Amino acid sequence: MADKIAEKELYDYQEADLKKIFDKFENAPENYNLLYQLPTGGGKTVVFSEIVRRYIEKTGKKVVVLTHRIELCKQTSNMLNGFGVRNKIINSKVKEISDDNEYMCFVAMVETLNNRINEDKVNMKNIGLAIIDEAHYNSFTKLFKYLEKAFILGVTATPLSSNIKLPMHRNYRELIVGNSITSLIDKGFLAKANMFAYDVGLGTLQVGMTGDYTVKSSEDLYTNLDMQEKLLQAYEERCKGKKTLIFNNGINTSWYVYQTFKDAGYEVKHLDNTHNKRERREILKWFKEKPDAILTSVSILTTGFDEPTVENIILNRATKSLTLYYQMIGRGSRKLPNKDYFNVIDLGNNIARFGPWDSPVDWQLIFENPDYFLENMISDEEIESSFTYQMPDDVREMFKNSEDISFDVHTKYHEAVNNGQKSKLVLEESIAQHAQMCIENSEDVFDARILARELKGDIKDRIKKYSRCIINNTKNYRDWLYEDYTRKLRVKINEMFMT
Repeated sequence: MADKIAEKELYDYQEADLKKIFDKFENAPENYNLLYQLPTGGGKTVVFSEIVRRYIEKTGKKVVVLTHRIELCKQTSNMLNGFGVRNKIINSKVKEISDDNEYMCFVAMVETLNNRINEDKVNMKNIGLAIIDEAHYNSFTKLFKYLEKAFILGVTATPLSSNIKLPMHRNYRELIVGNSITSLIDKGFLAKANMFAYDVGLGTLQVGMTGDYTVKSSEDLYTNLDMQEKLLQAYEERCKGKKTLIFNNGINTSWYVYQTFKDAGYEVKHLDNTHNKRERREILKWFKEKPDAILTSVSILTTGFDEPTVENIILNRATKSLTLYYQMIGRGSRKLPNKDYFNVIDLGNNIARFGPWDSPVDWQLIFENPDYFLENMISDEEIESSFTYQMPDDVREMFKNSEDISFDVHTKYHEAVNNGQKSKLVLEESIAQHAQMCIENSEDVFDARILARELKGDIKDRIKKYSRCIINNTKNYRDWLYEDYTRKLRVKINEMFMT
């Protein structure tokens, strides 16, 4: 064991978790599979690095730490060095371990290690402990057959498998739950999130084989002009002048975001997995050093990225992945002496789907019954049915002569049905009210018709509510209703000016 580079002290909550884990080492069978949960920012790497140090010291057995990304390999190796654990990274450059007695700890990417084992270049028989970082990924399970005599410790912030067909309780016997996000905030270890949700219609999104929204359907939605304008508006309302990280689902979307901000006069950069190491290093250096930097990205920064100075996280995407939700927001949760809060801007109804980032989560229930959690996840339709449209202040100012601009679609619909009238009477009354609003705030028919264009958001909201009432909520039908509504609104404005 090498001398410690610097004495590392664990916090009380980390020591408490460490004690629970070592109790399992001592009392459970050698080949026991244990899972440990701790939120992003809680110091999982610190905890398992100290576990490695103490384990080798107590048992004299070797340890392998498995990761799924090269960046995590390097970070983990550096942390282990900081704890005085001499280790060797097994990467693509390491073709063979000639004298593995020189090292008591190895850090490896799962695919690389699997290849070296199959090539007979690495011997796993003398491994006493295997630690799996980001254990919710399923790529690690292929190595379990080589670790049958080892104690396996999986570590994750979210004990929910990335593959719904391979739940984590199949591979791990037990879950130890660490401190909650709220607890870590109260103790001063994590920053508190100010969360702002902007209602977004997700009816056009499609779910793929992975169980999450497809990149194509996401890009179709998030590259359209309305969504780009909503993103820019949200930034200017909540984030302007502060370091901002934007997450997208798709490279094209991220480039659209880049162009939108650039055209608006902001300094912004784009990052995705096609950038080489040098380009990535330069972009992240710029992002670190510029106080008001805007970086738009595609998933690449969800793990293995730590920039505490981030003050704004924008979720410019929707996801059905609880893990991804926590990973994205966690990029902004690092605490600094002058940073007690950070902002989360949600443009994908994610907060409504999963709950606030710091709300209590029953991880034991999710670990033991993932199907129950997934089956009871609130649907997009349910989320959108609770939307309350708020007319933007600048639009409301255009209709300042109209005292009442409200219209209760649901009440009007039920009144019509109960009176034996046709449901389309609701839309006719709505059109009449919108026409009256345009007339009250215009000098002539031409001004009124131009002003009617500003009602686009209000009209779409009323049509959405109406289409739900009549149980015909397809996009094609809503689009047809909108075109028909706006045409009839122009006609109604002309008629009312004539009388």
